[in-house]
Amino acid sequence: MDGLGRNHSLETALADLVDNSVDAEATDVLIRIVRSAGRLRSLYVVDNGFGIAPEAIDDAMTLGGRRKYRTGDLGRFGIGLKAASFSQARSLTLLSRDQRGRAVGRRWELSPQQSGFLCGVVPEHFAAGELDREWNLPQGAGRTVVRWDEVTGFPATDDPARVEEYISRTLVQIRQHLGLVMHRLLAAHRMKIWVEVEEAETGECGGRFGVSPLNPFGYTRTGKSGWPKTFVGQAEGFTLSMRCHIWPGRSQLPEFNLPGGADSRQGLYFYRNDRLLHAGGWEGIHAGDRRLRLARVEIDIEDDTIGLFKMNPEKSKVSAGPKFAYLCEEAQAEDKTTLADYLQVAETVFRDSKKRTTQRRRMIPPGRGLAPPLKKAIRREIPLLEDEEPINIRWAAFADESFFLVDRDSRTLWLNERYRATLLGGRRGGLNDMPVLKALLYIIMEDLFQGEYLGSKDKDNLEIWQKLLTVAAQGEKS
Repeated sequence: MDGLGRNHSLETALADLVDNSVDAEATDVLIRIVRSAGRLRSLYVVDNGFGIAPEAIDDAMTLGGRRKYRTGDLGRFGIGLKAASFSQARSLTLLSRDQRGRAVGRRWELSPQQSGFLCGVVPEHFAAGELDREWNLPQGAGRTVVRWDEVTGFPATDDPARVEEYISRTLVQIRQHLGLVMHRLLAAHRMKIWVEVEEAETGECGGRFGVSPLNPFGYTRTGKSGWPKTFVGQAEGFTLSMRCHIWPGRSQLPEFNLPGGADSRQGLYFYRNDRLLHAGGWEGIHAGDRRLRLARVEIDIEDDTIGLFKMNPEKSKVSAGPKFAYLCEEAQAEDKTTLADYLQVAETVFRDSKKRTTQRRRMIPPGRGLAPPLKKAIRREIPLLEDEEPINIRWAAFADESFFLVDRDSRTLWLNERYRATLLGGRRGGLNDMPVLKALLYIIMEDLFQGEYLGSKDKDNLEIWQKLLTVAAQGEKS
């Protein structure tokens, strides 16, 4: 028991507990640190999942037990709760109530006097009191509380400055790690995770902070046109699919500059049931190289490929066997691009991003709706992506009062016909009317037609531009 979970950090241990909450179909999980008399004393993880039945709680606390896992469960080894908890605390208390309403609890305590596997039974009234505390979570099918006491990683001081520094740093680390490993689940709104600090003397909590998804593939625009690409390798009865991404150079997004630094986060990202298990490193298919810092690869471990990998009990690292490297060598995209080609492209993008250049950014050519003299000026001043379909700017009748509509499929920026006469001052319009307005819209919106999809920043810009231009156009009518 004393040796369990030695490879855990506080963040990975908490992620292991959150896995149990996900398997219990919780919609909300709360991590609460408790401070008493100025010193950090205990930690709670509370969820509103379906809870643990009274007849099953002994199994949940058994070391080395067996149970059947459902398809989609994040649990795998049956020691997650105990290993995670004993890595951080000398006392673990598990309290739960399922839909039938009876509160039950068990407690493990590590002490020099303990000579056998004796798990304490928590009195029902104590279990009920803890479960019924003000946790401020939505009502669920049940409730489960995991409590750690004698937390070994907490600072052994009541000095306010040191305690506050620890709290500030630790809450950031917890939110970053959980935001990273749970980013798909958080982004899909399958769950919410909260962290806070309670003052035991008053029972009051400070600010409650939500965990935001930290998507390691969350760039707003790809670093290279035509990417990401999906590579598929087949050999010896295994089929492996990999989604290969290239980040843009010089990105300052937190999704790129992950904890530990961007250089250490290049490489492979393994997921199982949408939970990130492993973030970075090449697992023998290539050596780490700063020139590959823009290359990241998504791999989902499915039931038919799980034999290729080994996952550590802490669920923080995946080791791949020799068959995996062979599959990577065999893998190709639809256009016959190989993994070696991908690494070369990623390196080239990195090298190009380091060059100082005054060269103007290449843009998609202008199309119908812009006057010929304007299109000639654009071609004279701006290098164009001649192999791209041009962007048209046209008028059309809208069902609502929106000023514009970006139609990426038809490469057209549609403008609302209802504002046309007003903006023209009553003059008769034509195909190439309003050259100043169209030139400005082309300049600011051209890049929205590049890449495979719009990022969150692009969508936010569209929303702002839509609101401002619509209000301005309505003002012209009045």
